[in-house]
Amino acid sequence: MPDTSPSDDSSVAPRSTGRGFGRVLVTVYGIFALAATARSAVQIATKFAEAPVAYLLSAVAAVIYIVATVALARGDRTSRKVATVAITIELVGVLAVGLLSLLIPADFPSASVWSGFGSGYGFIPLILPFVGLWWLRRTR
Repeated sequence: MPDTSPSDDSSVAPRSTGRGFGRVLVTVYGIFALAATARSAVQIATKFAEAPVAYLLSAVAAVIYIVATVALARGDRTSRKVATVAITIELVGVLAVGLLSLLIPADFPSASVWSGFGSGYGFIPLILPFVGLWWLRRTR
């Protein structure tokens, strides 16, 4: 009698990251991608000289949010790896920028998405990468 139990986890397809709660997560990432892109584009185009570091950090955050949104929505094996890298970079970024913006406020005369750990966005930028990484782990 053949063994029908799955012995190799690599043959089992991962659960989709874009279904159920994942749809909410993709939507939130999409909103942040749109907001950070619009904010950084306006800031860079109109007042870049005032706070170039903060405005470039907002642009970097926008790119990371876009990559995470698309990768989470796709949910295939490669996209999951891309999402994990993007969200990990997001987590490191929000922690580093959040801490630096509090320790050296003169270097951040204008807020970025991650300044003050995302306080200007209700701390969602701080919480979002933890939720994203949890969801990727839960759906693997």
